[in-house]
Amino acid sequence: MQRIHFETEHDMFRDAFRSFLQKEVVPHQEAWEEAGVVDRAVWEKAGEMGFLLPWADEEYGGAGLKDFRYEQIMCEELAHINEPGFMIPLHSALCGPYIAEYGSAEQKARLLPGIIRGETILAVAMTEPSAGSDLAGMRTTAVDKGDHWLLNGSKVFISNGYLADVVIVAAKTDPANKHAMGLFLVERGMEGFERGKNLKKLGMKSQDTAELFFNNVKVPKENLLGDAKAGFFYLMNMLAQERLTNACGAVAGAEAALNTTVDYVKERKAFDRPIAHFQNTRFKLAEMRTQIDVAQVFVDRCVMDHNQRKLTPEVAAEAKLFTTELLCKVVDEGVQLHGGWGYMWEYPICKMYANARIQRIFAGTSEIMKEIISRGMKL
Repeated sequence: MQRIHFETEHDMFRDAFRSFLQKEVVPHQEAWEEAGVVDRAVWEKAGEMGFLLPWADEEYGGAGLKDFRYEQIMCEELAHINEPGFMIPLHSALCGPYIAEYGSAEQKARLLPGIIRGETILAVAMTEPSAGSDLAGMRTTAVDKGDHWLLNGSKVFISNGYLADVVIVAAKTDPANKHAMGLFLVERGMEGFERGKNLKKLGMKSQDTAELFFNNVKVPKENLLGDAKAGFFYLMNMLAQERLTNACGAVAGAEAALNTTVDYVKERKAFDRPIAHFQNTRFKLAEMRTQIDVAQVFVDRCVMDHNQRKLTPEVAAEAKLFTTELLCKVVDEGVQLHGGWGYMWEYPICKMYANARIQRIFAGTSEIMKEIISRGMKL
């Protein structure tokens, strides 16, 4: 189905980013999977090309492209090559906006140029061993010591956990108010900031997902983002964009899984004819084609609404719910249509299957999305 919301400059950006991925990412994907982390050098190369925080103001080195369609394009192209470790969307669309939106002039001037150049890699730390979707249940604390904040606690499942030079850490700041929390910029090398093991996961093998520990970390006052008690509001305010980012990648991942499956069933034969000639195969693929097209139109509309600051948390939750559930359905059907070969790691559909499963969990589980949607219905 033809998409109508992209313009000529977006097509040019897509061509440039796709070429960058083919040259700087695709040749290294197997090595990154084995290492459990992408090469830092690729971040700096992306920065040189202007692919990091393209929305940032020119005074910091950005391109001033305040149009979420550019983020959408990068989400899509990364999904098309099935690269989950090189998390530009996390860096640019999720973490960077916290600093731009809530950071001081000093913080922006000090941090954004390096972030845009790819010299400073970002992560955000919310999830804890006993608190995932329930952010109010977190136990990490930050105590005001006059000239600094004393940070204690731990976080888990943190993407970019090994590579990150600056981690945006959420911590409770008032024991009497469970929603009072601050966001703190914890920098590499701060005493008491330690990283645990690189977690072994079902999929996303090239993504450095780690545990983080904060043992009496002295965080300078100038590393607090905004108000010390408004962090919960900041997080909630940013979740709509995070879930839209998930949706952009999920529907593109479903498209990629469908395409690789179509290619396979045209070539693979059973009973002396291609698998694609069987009615069951054709009907399954037709159903997936239809659902992906419907999802894509919805996501594209959400992107345009977001550009106009009209995307509501409920609709963002709908997009995240529908597309991630669809992605998991498509990759599962793709494995089935590949037969035994679909279970082999050397086949793209196998990796897609493994990488997709987390999508229904992170950035809020499907169940949490349903809660958000139903509350918007006044239920």
